[in-house]
Amino acid sequence: MKPIFIYLSLVLFLIACDDSKKHQKPANDKDFQQEQNLQPSDSAKSAPEKKAHKQSSQKQYPKITNSNVVAFLTEYGKENPETKVLFETKFGTIEIELYKDTPLHRANFIYLIKQGYFDDTFFHRVVPNFIIQGGSSDLVSTQSKRNKIGNDYLIPAEIIPGRVHKYGTVSGAKYYRENPDNQSAPFEFFIFFGPQTSTSHINGSYTIFGQVTKGIKYYPFSVPQLG
Repeated sequence: MKPIFIYLSLVLFLIACDDSKKHQKPANDKDFQQEQNLQPSDSAKSAPEKKAHKQSSQKQYPKITNSNVVAFLTEYGKENPETKVLFETKFGTIEIELYKDTPLHRANFIYLIKQGYFDDTFFHRVVPNFIIQGGSSDLVSTQSKRNKIGNDYLIPAEIIPGRVHKYGTVSGAKYYRENPDNQSAPFEFFIFFGPQTSTSHINGSYTIFGQVTKGIKYYPFSVPQLG
């Protein structure tokens, strides 16, 4: 199965992985935190890739609500079984494997990618020795896409007993703490890069639906760096 490729700012590609691409490292932490200035490279887009992205967005889907979210994502997940995602940034790439046993979160993530939601969103929150969080921006287009997809639905928790946050795990974010059912916000996610000792307050409270498999090096006392 071919992995799904996206840019950060995130532009969808439906192509095979190019392991020969060189990764650029950020000069320092400040450079990494200013990632919101990224622009996708047009040179990486081929005509077939553009066509695939366009075709994936042609089908019209209903707006997602809390009433139809489970039924919609269940059916969409059956039709779209992809589990591999690659983020392309100006610092390099991040490869992610999505878990099959969190089907609603996997299907939601793939749906957002294929709808072009992540185009031009950023890793907007960087907490050294803890997490980087992506899936948002201050662009009008991002809010417009949320409104079109469904801006008030939440994803039911799919917390797997015994699964804990560790280096490179990918989890659904939450917009608020008063959330006893631990439902995930659909549009944002975070990748954990802290030590195991800093996970006690998040284990069992956030759905872990994927794992970074390649692309990020960790430097103690700094933010994660790609390479």
